[in-house]
Amino acid sequence: MAGEKAGRKSYLRTLWERLSRISSSEVRRWWLRRVPILEWAPGYKLQDSFIPDLISGMMLTVQQVAQGLAFAVMSSVHPVFGLYGSFFAPLIYAIFGMSRHVITGTFAITSLISCAAVERLVPLNSSNVTNTSLGDLGLSDFDMQRIGVAAAVTFLGGVIQVSMFLLNLGCTTILLSEPVVSAMTTGAATHVVTSQVKFLLGMKMPYISGPLGMFYIYIYVFKNIHLVNIGALLLSLLSLVVLILTKELNEKYKSKIRFVIPIDLALIVSTSLACYFADMPKSIGTDVIGYIPKGIPLPQAPPMDTLQHVVVEAFGVAIVGYAVSIFLAYNSSKKFKYPVCENQELFAHGLSNIIPSFFFCIPNSGAPVRTFLLYSMGSKTQVASLISCALVLIVIYFVAPLLYWLPMCVLAAIIVVGLKGMLIQFRDLKKYWNVDKCDWVIWICTYLVTICFAANIGLLFGVVFSIAVGVLRLTRSKILHIVYMHEEYSAITEDKYPGLKIISIGSPLFFLNARRFHTNILEMIGKCVTRRGSCAHKTGALLMTMPRGVYKGKFQSDRSLSVILILDCSRIPFLDCTGVTALTQIFQDLGDYDTNVLYSGCSASLVKALMFCGSDCGPKQKHFFSTIRTALDAVKLKQCGGSSLEVLDSSDA
Repeated sequence: MAGEKAGRKSYLRTLWERLSRISSSEVRRWWLRRVPILEWAPGYKLQDSFIPDLISGMMLTVQQVAQGLAFAVMSSVHPVFGLYGSFFAPLIYAIFGMSRHVITGTFAITSLISCAAVERLVPLNSSNVTNTSLGDLGLSDFDMQRIGVAAAVTFLGGVIQVSMFLLNLGCTTILLSEPVVSAMTTGAATHVVTSQVKFLLGMKMPYISGPLGMFYIYIYVFKNIHLVNIGALLLSLLSLVVLILTKELNEKYKSKIRFVIPIDLALIVSTSLACYFADMPKSIGTDVIGYIPKGIPLPQAPPMDTLQHVVVEAFGVAIVGYAVSIFLAYNSSKKFKYPVCENQELFAHGLSNIIPSFFFCIPNSGAPVRTFLLYSMGSKTQVASLISCALVLIVIYFVAPLLYWLPMCVLAAIIVVGLKGMLIQFRDLKKYWNVDKCDWVIWICTYLVTICFAANIGLLFGVVFSIAVGVLRLTRSKILHIVYMHEEYSAITEDKYPGLKIISIGSPLFFLNARRFHTNILEMIGKCVTRRGSCAHKTGALLMTMPRGVYKGKFQSDRSLSVILILDCSRIPFLDCTGVTALTQIFQDLGDYDTNVLYSGCSASLVKALMFCGSDCGPKQKHFFSTIRTALDAVKLKQCGGSSLEVLDSSDA
């Protein structure tokens, strides 16, 4: 007993000593790392950023309101709960998230996953609920029980994401290759379109789910085609035509006009007024949104006894939602050159699910539609999200009750057209076929599994299948040897070739190591700048004198000297689409900092792959050389007074 007390005292003493050694600067760094708004908000540039953020926030509000209503219906809960999710989730993410162009909110895929739990636990024919109103919201017990299940999925999904953050599992995103995420989101978008068919046609049909459920829905529709509501069908077709044409015009003339026509808002207002004056629910039998309560309810804990019944759906929400969001964050960080931490994103998305679940919110995630909208509107910071939250709050208190007459078929049309960005990912198949046929096979198989089962199953299959293909290709590749430079290159010095760097890539370059390869090159650049000259005389697999600059997540460049980097690609056993993207990203990143990147030993397939990935270093730019010697001759000719490095390319060899 005395020994236990002594041990406890020793532990407490050690803990106190560790805590007492923490300085105020360390505490400050921790808060800045965990609450990013404390870092970027004080430096917000009002004159440069506020107007783009204001316009983006206003346009984003239209998307958030329309999608909030629609995806709540998709989750089989009352539409008002989608509005709550469009307010609380982006507000929390703006505080804790790092990406400036990822806006959380209701999302089609997570709504479908949540719907499965709601329909299973509280079906339409449930005898355990009544239709009496409950509380300040004035909704039935049935509606409240349904949102209780959805809130439980939201809460547990957030807990899983925060648990992954505590276990430092953000790095597991290296398992998510581009073809897998593309195929999964395309398959999920196909499911969403299928779920909206009954609203577009104005049909009453039972809830159908499970394996091959999508195909059973179409079978039911064709067998009961006589139940189609002609009025709802015509209104759906009219809405689809107006939405598609207007959005195409917005895209075509976005460089000439400084604003985007808010066709979603215009369609919602016009069809609601038309439905009210024509009394469409009685005249043509069109379903409408119905009663929407005003205001925000008091917080209430999700039903904890439901958590054990929604574990599968919660894992689906946590993994699928995070996978889509982190890919959007990666793309935004590459496009606009700012850092994103995978683990912090897990923390932000976890809180964006946990806290809103106490306000009757359905699961949320980042969405491609909202991110692309911010791109097109020139949004600068998370202030756009905060402005959108303020406007959504105004809608909840003053405008929401006026949406009573909004036709359901119009909401379905808005959802379907909004999924265009995910559906056109079918065009990626051409790129994968020309870059790497294994990626093409992975895309096709992942898509088929997703449409046959569900998004979470498709994602799991895609990850396992892509890893299996990668391991198989790795085991069947040629044995790698350490590459030593020949004697003819041993005289390379800074005096003879000032600013010259050579890197020989002697390993496979694919989705499992492409990101690390890209990061390592940038980190080596940052390290070697402090010992310039000492690395220049090294021979072996790597000659590492690097360009001017310090790597701290982004370059701080000194353009006083131009640097030439030769990448020897002759010993790469194989590479996939992600690996090719890493090579093109290196070319673009270093090109911004006065560094010429030359490729030597590239096969014809690699040159073709770089072209299909949209690289600026295609053959017309003549940055390709058959050997290192050919590249060195071009460098020497340039330094002797030649006008360009573009002298000897792979076609000359």
